[in-house]
Amino acid sequence: MLDDLKLIEAVAPDILHVLQERYKILRNIYWMQPIGRRNLADSLNMTERVLRTETELLKRLALIDVTKSGMSLTKTGEKVFTDLGKVMDQLFGMHQLEKQLAKHFGIARCIISAGDSDRQEKVVKNFGESLNESLDVLLPEGKNIIAVMGGTTMAQVAECLTNLESNERHNLFVPARGGIGEALTVQANSVSAMMAMRSNGEHRALYVPEQLSSDTYRSLMKEPSILEVLNLISQANCVIHSIGRALHMAARRKMSEKEILMLKQANAVAESFGYFFDEAGKVVYKVPRIGLQLKNLQTVPLILAVAGGKSKAKAINAYMQNAPKQTWLLTDEAAANEILKGETL
Repeated sequence: MLDDLKLIEAVAPDILHVLQERYKILRNIYWMQPIGRRNLADSLNMTERVLRTETELLKRLALIDVTKSGMSLTKTGEKVFTDLGKVMDQLFGMHQLEKQLAKHFGIARCIISAGDSDRQEKVVKNFGESLNESLDVLLPEGKNIIAVMGGTTMAQVAECLTNLESNERHNLFVPARGGIGEALTVQANSVSAMMAMRSNGEHRALYVPEQLSSDTYRSLMKEPSILEVLNLISQANCVIHSIGRALHMAARRKMSEKEILMLKQANAVAESFGYFFDEAGKVVYKVPRIGLQLKNLQTVPLILAVAGGKSKAKAINAYMQNAPKQTWLLTDEAAANEILKGETL
């Protein structure tokens, strides 16, 4: 199929350009439906006049519906969009982009979803579907312990997991850190519990605050129930986490004005596992915490990092300079292009 398309391109190169443009229109309608022509034109950087011609054709082909509330894909349109997406990814280099980004970071693999998760909410759902497929392929038979971080991205992708259990494989999900004090839905406890429920696995909770005084830390470390879960975390053979923007995460964690000023002065751009990084990937601050530490990742066989959006490109680039080689990065086209800006395929 791809060879045939490339042969056609050699004779009529404009055909593939038209195909690509119409695919982008279908893709953006799918992401934001129902959507009006003006908003769609803005998202595609296209004039309304040109877009009107294209959408009228797509309507005649029964691929889109146009109503007062906006444009949406028909059932036929959704099937065409899904099937065409596989061809487009191969034809226009998404696989090459994935290989380039993995090489750039020196990690095992990158899986890139089309679009920009800052602007299109459905791209985050694609992260969840990619995570589900990756876990199904990568988790070995036997008993797995999967340590899960919290966060808004993690909470959203958790909803997308499906059954990962089998007669030969059993999964136990544990929070990678404490988290009382954050919004309930984005705590590591809640996210890991959701992943366990969706995938038919088991779950153990860690009910401790994320940030502690030294005295409180020493006291809690004597509690058998806490020690039991921390022991499970230390045995994890899979870790799933996201990557945050430094100042956004500092605000979310209600850090002091003094700490936030220090992060600004240190040019912190990224946060993960309680560590804050500058653009060069240097650790500039660490939050005292109970749970998984950055140094523990080196011996974990499988690590999946999930983060995307053009706004997170600097954060992803900074953290990934510390990522173990066995990491898989699940990101999007906007972040990948921003990170690799100036490099050639």
